[in-house]
Amino acid sequence: MRYSAVMAAQPDLHRQLGLLDGVAVVAGTIIGAGIFLVPNLVAQRLPSDGWILAVWIFSGLLSFFGALACAELGAMMPSTGGHYVWLREIYGPLAAFVCGWTNFVVIMSGAVAWLAVSFAVYLGYFLPMSPATTRLSAVALIAVLTAVNYRGVQAGAAVQKFFTLLKVLGLAVLIGAAFLFGNREAADSTASFDPAMLSQFGAAMIACLLTYDGWIALAMVAGEVREPQRTLPRALALGLGLCVAIYLLANAAYLHVLSPAEIAAAPRVGAAAAERSLGSAGAALVSGTILLSIIGGANGWMLTAPRLYFAQARDGLLFDRFARVHPRFGTPAQAVLLQGVWAAALVLTGSYTALAAYAMFAAWLFYGLTVLGVVILRRRDPDRPRPFRLWGSPITPLLFCAVAFGFVINTLITTPGPALAGAGLIAAGIPIYYLRKKWR
Repeated sequence: MRYSAVMAAQPDLHRQLGLLDGVAVVAGTIIGAGIFLVPNLVAQRLPSDGWILAVWIFSGLLSFFGALACAELGAMMPSTGGHYVWLREIYGPLAAFVCGWTNFVVIMSGAVAWLAVSFAVYLGYFLPMSPATTRLSAVALIAVLTAVNYRGVQAGAAVQKFFTLLKVLGLAVLIGAAFLFGNREAADSTASFDPAMLSQFGAAMIACLLTYDGWIALAMVAGEVREPQRTLPRALALGLGLCVAIYLLANAAYLHVLSPAEIAAAPRVGAAAAERSLGSAGAALVSGTILLSIIGGANGWMLTAPRLYFAQARDGLLFDRFARVHPRFGTPAQAVLLQGVWAAALVLTGSYTALAAYAMFAAWLFYGLTVLGVVILRRRDPDRPRPFRLWGSPITPLLFCAVAFGFVINTLITTPGPALAGAGLIAAGIPIYYLRKKWR
């Protein structure tokens, strides 16, 4: 199912985003509060400096494989909608619809809602906040970002570049202060190789991979990227490479002032490291940097996610109004509003907390299917032009898929309740697809 006659007459989105915009979308969406908190979970699993840095490197490399798989698919099919479009081409319209349905109901809307509430919580460090004020602040952030991205992709990209720059500068101050003024009181920690450590390494790797999550965002605005065959691979490589470098430097900075045991005992590692190197001002620096990181992450999803619903509506699988381009602003304005309204509803009802438990299960299922599509298309259509090719295929995409599907299976085993609920939400899209198709 492709464009209807009505939709064929609608104008397309314009290619206005350049390389710097793409890098900001990738890095700004990935870098959030995780780098200040997740090292605590990693240190609880891995007891030495070397193991901690190794798991961040390996997780970054795996994420790189996933991002470059998206670069191959995006350069080959540079259309708005990202992995929705690719799954439609690889597996058919049903799989694509279920992907779009799940992203709207659970994954992306839940991510925006969660980030907005996290913003309000950290805002409470600077301003007194009641529970009602916290929710209203979260909704206000969603409303502002919706308005910005409603009015133009360049406006959304400008906000993304601004907050990405600020969060990188904040992290640079934190890292530099740790190396210049911090000191580690405990002795260095080393650990010899133990086969049992591999299972702990795998558990720590899952936490790291979730911290690297967000590289899929750029694919959704591929239809608005200039020279996508060149820009998409470069922006994905540079953006994710920047994140890997920052994460490694941040962890090295933490280890410079805190031992692995101290990191494992500190639920807010970034604040603990900043206080060790900067004193009481360190907590304010970390809270401010987290606020900037959250705004950038939320704006990244508000900028990109509505393009998936836009592409879905263009295929006749959502109401036609969501496939319209605003005549003045040149944006999928109704799709942007749809995203903002649903995310605000999740905040006000508090249902985002339940959806967060299902989101990662669903997201990594679709990540695995998307990257597996690189292998399928190379076998099915080997002569199709590929301006960019993922290195090391089929080994690199299959390695990524093994980890992605392993994460899904592990979630089913260890937390069957949320996993089965996530699977149920995915499955609920199947009858909706057939009802929508019949209604059309």
